[in-house]
Amino acid sequence: MADRDPAPLPAEVRAKLAELELELSEGDITQKGYEKKRSKLIGAFFPQSPGMDPPMGQERRPPVTPSSSSRYHRRRSSGSRDERYRSDVHTEAVQAALAKHKERKMAVPMPSKRRSLVVQTSMEAYTPPDTSSGSEGEGQGDGDEGEDGEEEDGGGGGGGGGGTSSSREGSIRMEHWISRAMHGTSSTTTSSTASSSSSSTRSGGSGAAAGRLADALAQHVHISAHHHHRQRQRHHHHHKTENHSAPPDVTGYTNNTTSTTGTNAADGIQAERVPGAQTAAQRQTPKYGNAELMETGDGVPVSSRVSAKIQQLVNTLKRPKRPPLREFFVDDFEELLEVQQPDPNQPKSEGTQMVALRGEQLGVVTNWPPSLEAALQRWGTISPKAPCLTTMDTNGKTVYVLTYGKLWSRSVKVAYNLLHRLGTKQEPLVRPGDRVALVFPNNDPAAFMAAFYGCLLAEVVPVPIEVPLTRKDAGSQQIGFLLGSCGVTVALTSDVCHKGLPKSPTGDIPQFKGWPKVLWFVAESKHLSKPSRDWFPHIKDANQDTAYIEYKTCKDGSVLGVTVMRISMLTHCQVLTQSCSYTEAETIVNVLDLKKDVGLWHAVLTSVMNMMHVISIPYALMKVNPLSWIQKVCQFKAKVACVKSRDMHWALVAHRDQRDVNLSSLRMLVVADGSNPWSISSCDAFLNVFQTKGLKPEVICPCASSPEALTVAIKRPSEEGSTPPGRGVLSMQGLSHGVIRVDSEEKLSVLTLQDVGTVMPGGLMCVVKPEGVPLLCKTDEIGELCVCTVATGTSYFGLAGMTKNTFEVFPMSHSGAPFSEFPFTRTGLLGFIGPAGLIFVAGKMDGLMVVGGRRHNADDIVATALAVEPMKFVYRGRIAVFSITVLHDERIVVVAEQRPDSTEEDSFQWMSRVLQAIDSIHQVGVYCLALVPSNTLPKTPLGGIHLSETKQLFLEGALHPCNVLMCPHTCVTNLPKPRQKQPEIGPASVMVGNLVSGKRIAQASGQDLGQIEDNDQFLFLSEVLQWRAQTTPDHVLYTLINSRGTIASTLTCVQLHKRAEKIAAMLAERGHLQDGDHVALVYPPGMDLIAAFYGCLYAGCVPITVRPPHLQNITTTLPTVKMIVEVSRSVCVMTTQLISKLLRSKEASATVDVRTWPPVLDTDDLPKKKPPPLYKPSDPDTLAYLDFSVSTTGMLAGVKMSHTATSAFCRSIKLQCELYPSREVAICLDPYCGLGFVLWCLCSVYSGHQSILIPPSELEVNPALWLSSVSQYKVRDTFCSYSVMELCTKGLGLQTDSLKSRGVDLSRVRTCVVVAEERPRIALTQSFSKLFKDLGLHPRAVSTSFGCRVNLAICLQPHRLGKLAEQGTSGPDPTTVFVDMRALRHDRVRLVERGSPHSLSLMESGKILPGVRIIIANPETKGPMGESHLGEIWVHSGHNCSGYFRVYGDEVLQSDHFSSRLSFGDTQSVWARTGYLGFLRRTELTDASGERHDALYVVGALEETMELRGMRYHPIDIETSVIRTHKSITECAVFTWTNLLVVVVELDGSEHEALDLVPLVTNVVLEEHYLIVGVVVVVDIGIIPINSRGEKQRMHLRDGFLADQLDPIYVAYNM
Repeated sequence: MADRDPAPLPAEVRAKLAELELELSEGDITQKGYEKKRSKLIGAFFPQSPGMDPPMGQERRPPVTPSSSSRYHRRRSSGSRDERYRSDVHTEAVQAALAKHKERKMAVPMPSKRRSLVVQTSMEAYTPPDTSSGSEGEGQGDGDEGEDGEEEDGGGGGGGGGGTSSSREGSIRMEHWISRAMHGTSSTTTSSTASSSSSSTRSGGSGAAAGRLADALAQHVHISAHHHHRQRQRHHHHHKTENHSAPPDVTGYTNNTTSTTGTNAADGIQAERVPGAQTAAQRQTPKYGNAELMETGDGVPVSSRVSAKIQQLVNTLKRPKRPPLREFFVDDFEELLEVQQPDPNQPKSEGTQMVALRGEQLGVVTNWPPSLEAALQRWGTISPKAPCLTTMDTNGKTVYVLTYGKLWSRSVKVAYNLLHRLGTKQEPLVRPGDRVALVFPNNDPAAFMAAFYGCLLAEVVPVPIEVPLTRKDAGSQQIGFLLGSCGVTVALTSDVCHKGLPKSPTGDIPQFKGWPKVLWFVAESKHLSKPSRDWFPHIKDANQDTAYIEYKTCKDGSVLGVTVMRISMLTHCQVLTQSCSYTEAETIVNVLDLKKDVGLWHAVLTSVMNMMHVISIPYALMKVNPLSWIQKVCQFKAKVACVKSRDMHWALVAHRDQRDVNLSSLRMLVVADGSNPWSISSCDAFLNVFQTKGLKPEVICPCASSPEALTVAIKRPSEEGSTPPGRGVLSMQGLSHGVIRVDSEEKLSVLTLQDVGTVMPGGLMCVVKPEGVPLLCKTDEIGELCVCTVATGTSYFGLAGMTKNTFEVFPMSHSGAPFSEFPFTRTGLLGFIGPAGLIFVAGKMDGLMVVGGRRHNADDIVATALAVEPMKFVYRGRIAVFSITVLHDERIVVVAEQRPDSTEEDSFQWMSRVLQAIDSIHQVGVYCLALVPSNTLPKTPLGGIHLSETKQLFLEGALHPCNVLMCPHTCVTNLPKPRQKQPEIGPASVMVGNLVSGKRIAQASGQDLGQIEDNDQFLFLSEVLQWRAQTTPDHVLYTLINSRGTIASTLTCVQLHKRAEKIAAMLAERGHLQDGDHVALVYPPGMDLIAAFYGCLYAGCVPITVRPPHLQNITTTLPTVKMIVEVSRSVCVMTTQLISKLLRSKEASATVDVRTWPPVLDTDDLPKKKPPPLYKPSDPDTLAYLDFSVSTTGMLAGVKMSHTATSAFCRSIKLQCELYPSREVAICLDPYCGLGFVLWCLCSVYSGHQSILIPPSELEVNPALWLSSVSQYKVRDTFCSYSVMELCTKGLGLQTDSLKSRGVDLSRVRTCVVVAEERPRIALTQSFSKLFKDLGLHPRAVSTSFGCRVNLAICLQPHRLGKLAEQGTSGPDPTTVFVDMRALRHDRVRLVERGSPHSLSLMESGKILPGVRIIIANPETKGPMGESHLGEIWVHSGHNCSGYFRVYGDEVLQSDHFSSRLSFGDTQSVWARTGYLGFLRRTELTDASGERHDALYVVGALEETMELRGMRYHPIDIETSVIRTHKSITECAVFTWTNLLVVVVELDGSEHEALDLVPLVTNVVLEEHYLIVGVVVVVDIGIIPINSRGEKQRMHLRDGFLADQLDPIYVAYNM
């Protein structure tokens, strides 16, 4: 390959090429002209290899290798394919469509799977896939790359030596097999994401593969910008509409960078490689899409495989799929979903209104019996020896011949026993007219017939149903509902079947799920008593009574009972006799199910009326010997056979070795599912093969039937040489619009129909619109067939409303008048009446899916999917297609069982091809394509797929697929229009607008700080401590609790003072510290930390509290400690002996450089000598301490707290919480930053109250520690964090009773405040309150606080319960409001009622602290905002921090965050910006001073919000929706990457549930947030990083994801 490498092009040629590209994209030159000029320009630089086409020539034409072309035309004779849907024409159409797709192909990222999830074995080595059927993003190589992919350069172009690398198309393609080879081989580095357990590690190490991938991707990405134009050109000739706007650039990154790689690649020429043989490792790897923007200092791109995949994904989204939709109106609030406008070019009907079609007269023959029972009696007495039914065993041997005499005597016996042997004489269990269930297996037709006729003779109504095999059979519950609604109490069954039913240990048959209580009655002769001499069945003429009930399963899985009257049953038999010209004693072979439908009508009812002989072939025999029915036709010289198209297909597959087949006796072959358009090919193929064996073409008689209308039409066995059967070749495009159009010029998407004969004798038929009022169709419209005849069902049992809509339809003419006074019955079949009165059926109403206003039939889509190569990929052709409603439209879901031996590659490729095929042929997008292991879809009793059950499993997330591909980007075209940012209205006009509309400007403040008390005169905390040590030396300030709940240690004022003095002395001596030096305190939560803090103040140093490294994971926690120590410029570290050893240990040196620690002092043994005089601080505005914390976005920020601010802060808290020396407060918080630190270390010293300290880490050992301590010390006020609350809720949820018995009592708690820097977690606080209400916790006691970096506590809401009103409660209840989430996305606050759709409940964040002022400002314009708007919370108070502590002077940020001014209104005040969005609301409540109470609602951090589709989303809202979707999702985090929404979910369950979550997550985010999820990542529990405050670290997660460090179970890229 190296010798053919293109030389780098000179700059002027590159410039000319760019110019050409532009001309082409503007449409100034044709494609042909462009090719010509381009080849001229670059011809000199590409030495042609002998026998190679010129590079342009190869561009369009997919190379057809000999193997692939022969494959194209060769008939597949694989028995595994479900032949109902076999159609050579269709297969070729699908292949052609896919070949067409070849031209506009793109790389689709393959999902990543964890190894343990990949069950299948994989190919030994990666060879390029055969390209004849074009899956997305395959290479165009000719496949002569070394088998093991060891050729270094087998990258970008495709196929290595294939020589197509110079073709522009080739260089764009990112080949699947490269990405796969890389997945497989990179197992050396990250086995987790290997997407297939392939053993191809020998293909040149992962380096080469990675290099190749990088190349292929780089070209892919860089070219994409120019590639648009080419893409659009092609789109034009596809769509013939010119209204394409430029495709949206999803990435927002520019690819036309100045680097040479960029420009060359953009011109579509591979010029990365320097001539000369170089290995992949030495070659300069081109950068990925945005790597230019993401480089570390030394130029290493920080891109990785995940990001490469996402980049691929972004590229697939860059091309607009459909012509852009019309602009549409967006109401101020109701974001209207896009209503699809009808396409002006869509076909419209042009015919005249149809006329109803009448069938021939039903010629009443004189000797037709007056009822079926009369017929049975006649034949049973006149010719008792005549055979009625012959049954077979699984070897095809005759088991039994039932004669008419036997059938008659047995039926009489059954009738007698039903009426006289059940219940007592006075209270018989069954009376005439009652309904009884018939439970007989398929292989016992004789018992079934006797029972059925026995019921008719006894005048009870038989309800034949399937045998329930297990208690949890798919659909058996619905059958149970039917039996219950029919009031069935008795079930008749056969001996064998009764023995086979599942039994409980006592031998009783258990009650099946959903079934009523039934008495099982074995209706076989030997178990029955003889009828008494004087009893004889009463035989009447057929009347209006119900004869039997046939069950029907609806689209949604519910089971209805269709009642058939005796007169209808008899008339139907007469109609069939006339249509099929049945005569006495004819032999008929039946393969169909006898219990219902065509099998019941021909082989049980009509056969008895005409004294025919039925040869019954059980399903079990067909499974063993598919030819059995043909053999029986020969053996018995049968005149008629009733089969389904699959029986014909199975016979075809198995017929090879049969010599002596002769089918000349057949005069009629009834094809029961002949109305399914996909049965034609089976009929044709069958005729082809068996015409030589005596089968006459006119014998094949397709029939159309439905449970409601019985037989709708059946083709007559015509005389030889009469008219050939009717065929219609219709355009699917037309059908999807409900119009009949003969084959369009496309030739690809057509549906071939065969007629099913004419209207039945004595019937009237018309076609009505499928939706809405039953209007008659025009002659060229397709609609639902309706019939008016006696021979139909009469009702759905017990369902009057549904009956009216189905069995009592009065079709209307266009004038609006009903055209007939007789009611019609809807057949549930879609079709039309063609020329010469022939009836054509195009599909079933049940299979109809209306997507974007167009109708598609599930069967047609199944057929297309099955026609995709490799056809044998689908196990036994088992595919389910159904639609689910997401975002107000139906979405198509395809679920297929894959072959047990298929590899990940096979499946992914097959999926890509199916998507393309369905898109080309049906012009409809598939929303979700799922593959499940073979034999795992729920089955119907006869082995088909139980559709509604499959759909149910899919929606519940219990389908457990092994592969999923979601394509919401192409299907979901009705999203609301992205919000256009209005030209910014000036802040002044906003303010005026608010005033005019009477809205308040949003501002509020806490109460005044009030009088100064004795300790408030001190400016410094160190002075307060000294004063307390003198005045109340033995007053206990701190009590530390250990994990056993006992007191570990206490600290009085004087003890703390003495200890602090010693530490100050040590700092001066050993540390030689100056005033204002920074000291890092690395202590576990406890007394040492407090003493060290005051020691620093005494010594005049500035303390920084740092969380100590965690022993179990030093690698992740130690670097943070090191970073804080370095960033804070600490000159020394104070800690305990244990930790000081740890900081220098071997484990530590593996993570950080231990030699660079500042001096470490341990405070375990302090000097004994007299301390030096204490440091007297002079300026209250100097630093008191530094507060470092990691924000949720992963930023480490330290803020400066001056002495003034610290004292003001303590004073504010003291006032708000009413803290006095006599009070006790329990604190279960981390004491390292924010309010947690202030409450733990400072407040007790300032206010003098006793703090009971409970380290949160101890709760991991003893979850009940906090609550039992609160109860034991009779604490009235307690503070905790969300993580503590969550631990209690999860860990103690089931233990409230045992806690109660141990005497835990929370009734004294007046305030329980959750300390947080986020939106209140209302669900958690509510469940906590509910859970511990039993222990006496008052629901109003729980509230939250709110602080941030610029001000550590803005709100703190203690409610005073327990106090009487006249003493003045310090604050009203926390109020909860419900806001419209859609308005919130537009930064507007709109209150709604509880429970309204799209509502979000928000809890007030606590009462504003004394001395704090708040205003809501627009974060962009800095103008003040009205109450109805969401804006940034700005705060002004004495305890604001004085700025960030930074090593580098970033002054802009400093002044912006800590000293901002409004751009309008009060422009004098200086505010600090919190960085949080929220709003204020004046409530009806008043506080102690009688003022109306202003509630502050925090919605979320500004830097966390995601701007998607022009709207502002808060991650937590999307996460809440996602967590609700499935019980296995324990946690969720979302973030964006290149405008794609990435959702990470933690799975609590087996890994095989991972893929169930993908569709559910996508659905819920679409429904509730109008967003399309780009990537779904399923990970193990505990992967989503959480900081000490229990907040999710989404940015860390994002970095981990992009750097491939998450070890995900599954990553799905939604296309």
